Amino acid sequence: MSIPRLKSYLSWVAAVLMLGQVLTAQAEALPDFTSLVEQASPAVVNISTRQKLPDRSVAQGQMPDLEGLPPMLREFLERSMPPGSRPPGSGKGDRQREAQSLGSGFIISADGFILTNNHVIDGADEILVRLSDRSEMKAKLIGTDPRTDVAVLKIDGKDLPTVKLGNSDKLKVGEWVLAIGSPFGFDHSVTKGIVSAKGRSLPNDTYVPFIQTDVAINPGNSGGPLFNMAGEVVGINSQIFTRSGGFMGLSFAIPIDVAMDVANQLKANGKVNRGWLGVVIQEVNKDLAESFGLDKPAGALVAQVLEDGPAAKGGLQVGDVILSANGTPIVMSADLPHLIGNLKDGSKAELEVIRDGKRQKLTVTVGALPAEGEEMGATDSGVERSSNRLGVSVTDLTAEQMKSMDLKGGVVIKEVQDGPASLIGLQAGDVITHLNNQALTSAKQFTEVAKGLPKNRSVSMRVLRQGRATFITFKLAE
Repeated sequence: MSIPRLKSYLSWVAAVLMLGQVLTAQAEALPDFTSLVEQASPAVVNISTRQKLPDRSVAQGQMPDLEGLPPMLREFLERSMPPGSRPPGSGKGDRQREAQSLGSGFIISADGFILTNNHVIDGADEILVRLSDRSEMKAKLIGTDPRTDVAVLKIDGKDLPTVKLGNSDKLKVGEWVLAIGSPFGFDHSVTKGIVSAKGRSLPNDTYVPFIQTDVAINPGNSGGPLFNMAGEVVGINSQIFTRSGGFMGLSFAIPIDVAMDVANQLKANGKVNRGWLGVVIQEVNKDLAESFGLDKPAGALVAQVLEDGPAAKGGLQVGDVILSANGTPIVMSADLPHLIGNLKDGSKAELEVIRDGKRQKLTVTVGALPAEGEEMGATDSGVERSSNRLGVSVTDLTAEQMKSMDLKGGVVIKEVQDGPASLIGLQAGDVITHLNNQALTSAKQFTEVAKGLPKNRSVSMRVLRQGRATFITFKLAE
């Protein structure tokens, strides 16, 4: 073999050996889940429910006569008919249908307390729990909290296997996590992934800072545990984001710290108490940040303050941007409900706000979150009409309108013409309470403020539509 070929061969051998070392190192670096699964699986349970549903009966006079038909054909037709509608003499009798759902849960105490999702057992007349040894028993519902989608069950038992509870606050993005549950009824299926993000807010889930993972979660996993590599439960698998109905790499778990706080309150009081400010807030985007004089988009913008609520009594005003609560920064507006919801009724919340471009601190006594939120309605009437450069006609609010909407001022839109108002989506019947950070008291003032609006700079406007307040921004061109 010539020297050049020998060198080439030796280089190739060295490269193969190096690649082998790299692959071996990578294989050794991958986690081994076997001992974790062996230890944790016995405390994971399968949950099924039974719910009585109304009978579906065949319309009177339409009952088919099956007498005289061949036995096989008659049996087939009887099976095809809705329960409760089989003809007399069929031997089946009237029965109520039962609906079953499958989910997961996990035992948190040796005497039989179980955590799962509220939506797994919602509306159930009977809850069945199947343990790892395949035995089944009926569970008692201790309490539920739809706002966090947490439910607590109780089965009779002692010295039952339990999970170890971890600290979800210590989770780090990129950390390995593992789920055990019953997807599609396949008991004790194990899937793994990493933490994709923390503190995620989802629509209609105001009080849960979700843990986002890429662990494969499917129907039946709901209510099951999410483990860290120490074998500790750090979350309850609750939701997935999907366009197909199946797993797409976006799974969401309720932090175990949140779930256990809810569970302890349900066990002690049968209900959950949460702190409440009595405000409607919205996200601060780049344009809103500019219009309020903020260096960057951050905080929670107060779009509405409910009359006689904790925030109103504490001096919080519409247009304030809340930057922190009890020293914790509010990066996204959704951070505020999480923080306030964890406070008890009567506790103090130290809020740092931006008002008129200046920072100041307010102390608000937190109230208890009402069972049902208050809503405000808007009516559409008025007199003095005023047009302006925004391409919108407005009128003064009547005394009745202001009273019904709990307002001290504002104008109602009567007509939207071509122009900026149309482009930003304003509609007839919308109520404008603030323009360019100024509270409005009349249609005349609205026109004056509109005349002085700056060009090529973000301008904010507070709008009420169907009782919901929001700030929007726009720019007027030269």
